[in-house]
Amino acid sequence: MPVLARLQFCLIAMYFDDHDPPHFHVLGHDGREAEVALSGLGLLKGEVDRRAMREATDWARANETLLRDKWNDFSDR
Repeated sequence: MPVLARLQFCLIAMYFDDHDPPHFHVLGHDGREAEVALSGLGLLKGEVDRRAMREATDWARANETLLRDKWNDFSDR
């Protein structure tokens, strides 16, 4: 599981050859995890605290191209 970003309240990661729809994982420092859709940044599954989710979605908005490129790279394997 490649970690794409280490933030103050969470990690942003993607798994190789993961299922659709395109998404990323938010790994909270407290052990909780959530999946967030690349399209619209909506919560797909799981739960993290509010600070981690806000930090993750803010980071994702600023790095949308990187996330889409990584999704495409990882799904081509």
